[in-house]
Amino acid sequence: MTTKRKYHITTFGCQMNKADSERMAGILEEMGFEFVEDPNQAGLILYNTCTIRDNAEQKVYSYLGRQAKRKQHEPDLTLVVAGCVAQQEGESLLRRVPELDLVMGPQHANRLQDLLEEVFNGAQVVATEPIHIMEDITKPRRDSKVTAWVNVIYGCNERCTYCVVPSVRGVEQSRTPEAIRTEMIELGQQGYKEITLLGQNIDAYGRDLPGVTPEGRHLHTFTDLLYFVHDVPGVERLRFATSHPRYFTERLIKACAELPKVCEHFHIPFQSGDNQVLKAMARGYTPEKYRRIIDKIREYMPDAAISADAIVGFPGETEEQFENTLKLVEEIGFDQLNTAAYSPRPGTPAALWENQLSEEVKADRLQRLNHLVSIKAAERSQRYLNRIEEVLVEDANPKDPTQVMGRTRGNRLTFFAGEIKELKGQIVPVQITEVRAFSLTGERLFEGSPAKPLVGVGAS
Repeated sequence: MTTKRKYHITTFGCQMNKADSERMAGILEEMGFEFVEDPNQAGLILYNTCTIRDNAEQKVYSYLGRQAKRKQHEPDLTLVVAGCVAQQEGESLLRRVPELDLVMGPQHANRLQDLLEEVFNGAQVVATEPIHIMEDITKPRRDSKVTAWVNVIYGCNERCTYCVVPSVRGVEQSRTPEAIRTEMIELGQQGYKEITLLGQNIDAYGRDLPGVTPEGRHLHTFTDLLYFVHDVPGVERLRFATSHPRYFTERLIKACAELPKVCEHFHIPFQSGDNQVLKAMARGYTPEKYRRIIDKIREYMPDAAISADAIVGFPGETEEQFENTLKLVEEIGFDQLNTAAYSPRPGTPAALWENQLSEEVKADRLQRLNHLVSIKAAERSQRYLNRIEEVLVEDANPKDPTQVMGRTRGNRLTFFAGEIKELKGQIVPVQITEVRAFSLTGERLFEGSPAKPLVGVGAS
């Protein structure tokens, strides 16, 4: 390809999708493409799609419609749909939008170059068959220069009745500890200060890798992986997501308490506070077990931040069952909670059930839950007032260029006055002067500057 073609990627959905997009951007740049912010200037447009909720899917179709029209006047435009909607819809996407050149599921992200070469040779390609994900030798074009994602396990073997992920992302496939460490060493050398280890169900890491101990324990568990990679030079902070309460162990909590680079932040979705709803969801744990996990975390790390995901309005959920979710949120006091009203997904058991709730009931419950979440998050934020927190500076505050922003180890977004050119990628001590439900403001402390008296250190 002689002239530098321009490409644009729009990413919908989860962190896994963002990581996949970065890898696909890396492949496109290796092929000689150049990134452009405005999709209308691009000769290749890739939509990396999400099918967790219906509105994400509808958004994809409206974006696609605009570019399909453009293609009628610019036949050289290449249109690609990747990700979970591509996997779920497959060839029916081509019937709906015949202008598409390539439909590819998430397992095929590493094969983008081969698939595009088929397209440039005149084929219309659908790649959704299950494959073994080749070890990842692609060099992602990472969006940040400070924090990076590293995939440790692809796919998911769980069968939650509301979730489309196993059917669109395939079975669990763990990368080897050596491959993960090698990628992390390179990131450390490139100056990345924080790495988030990613998996759809990260606690399942290693179950599919060969080898067991004499006691019958898998040789490779996620806890073992943390011990294996925590000392990578240059990397100052480690995070991980997403955990599943069914597999979350005290051994993992202990490792997080012992390893200084692992941040005191746990993201453990509970989905519902009611045992019958959890059974209907096929989650495999009880609200009591979930509470015990949180108690154990707080026993080892009293100050740890806890975030989670919850679904309201699951088929058949009664008012009383919904109130059990409110009760759990009230008792635990999450630092952050991603909430959603149940949305039936094609090909999932719950979508076919007769006992669907009305949109009005779902909207009402979502509003009530969100109200409680912000009250509890604001209460949790109080413990930061006057404290000194280490903030890893990621960017300028888009609303106030005199400020920079970054995150505490507990993942609270924090703003303070400073120059991004000087501070980007630095870990800076900041005394917190103002707390809000989901973010903080503070003053940078310089060496030798007196801190105000500290209040509430170590409060849980």
